[in-house]
Amino acid sequence: MPERDLPKHRRVFENLLDAIRSGVYNPGDRLPSEAELGKTFLTSRITVAKAVNELQRLGLVSRRAGAGTYVLPGKQVSEHVFGLLIPDLGRTEIFEPICHGMMRSPLAAAHSLLWGHAMGKSKQQEQEAEHLCHHYIAQKVSGVFFAPLEFTPQKDVYNRRIADALDRAGIPIVLLDRCIAAYPERSRYDLVGIDNRRAGFQITRHLLQLGAKRIAFVAKPLSAPTVEARIAGYREALYCAGLSASAQLMRFGDPEDRAFVAALLEQCDPEAVVCANDLTAAKLMHTFLDLGVRIPDEVRMVGLDDVKYASMLPVPLTTHHQNCSDIGAVAMSAMLERIEHPNLPTRDILLQTSLVIRKSCGAGLRANKPGYEPGGIV
Repeated sequence: MPERDLPKHRRVFENLLDAIRSGVYNPGDRLPSEAELGKTFLTSRITVAKAVNELQRLGLVSRRAGAGTYVLPGKQVSEHVFGLLIPDLGRTEIFEPICHGMMRSPLAAAHSLLWGHAMGKSKQQEQEAEHLCHHYIAQKVSGVFFAPLEFTPQKDVYNRRIADALDRAGIPIVLLDRCIAAYPERSRYDLVGIDNRRAGFQITRHLLQLGAKRIAFVAKPLSAPTVEARIAGYREALYCAGLSASAQLMRFGDPEDRAFVAALLEQCDPEAVVCANDLTAAKLMHTFLDLGVRIPDEVRMVGLDDVKYASMLPVPLTTHHQNCSDIGAVAMSAMLERIEHPNLPTRDILLQTSLVIRKSCGAGLRANKPGYEPGGIV
């Protein structure tokens, strides 16, 4: 990435890092004050402080109260090589920006990432993921960022085998987006993602605010545990509104299958549908439109994730936005902390999401009616 495109704090960080590596600042030297660095780089003290904090996290400098920031003697940047084991990379849109978020993190400046994915079908994908795991073990990587398999028949078996193999090799794991254990169980590996239960609750509550009461939930079979967490939030929102979360309204099937979708419409007669993610919503929307269902006039729709194409669907999709770049940056930080402190308790690092209102939920149909209040229960 050209330097002009980097965030300001990273430009300051990389300039200071280069100065330390090249000997402009030697062990024991005091760095210029944050005010002086702000003038040098034409930026704020807050931005400078953020860059200096990253140097401190790498163990390159020490900040002494009232005395300044000093280069630590004899400290070298530890260069790690990390493996990315993401079977859905290239299939699920959230993972590429997560990976780019890792690369753009100032903490990643001294380290390398090996990209890997498994593009086969079902059994082949499972085997490719396990093969990539053993490739990383042979490469003696310092850690693996793992997004567990989903939608494959033996996903749980292979996810466990991959984790066990990395454990035997003594390689730390940071899970991305999802756990290898079924919801609400939890494995012993750090996980960085979003609060899926809360997101499911909030997107369902939004439909309730708009007056919908008969709300279905649609997901594909063999989905990741994140979907079960979103269903838990969906059920909780209905419960809080005094409505029954009928099992009949929770449907697992192929959103492109006209027979499945026709049965959903006939048997559930939904006023609105919460989709497990934006990809499911996009496919279901096209099937609805093919069947002559008008969105949002007849059925309101929402998704979760806010992928790039969500706003470009035939009916722009209301969804919950997750900042994938931030997930990647936080995952890098979690991995480095795990390497430095291997006995830390297992951590769930869950980033907040935000509601993005577009046409598919029918907010415009309700907005001019008495009692409508965006963001609150009506």
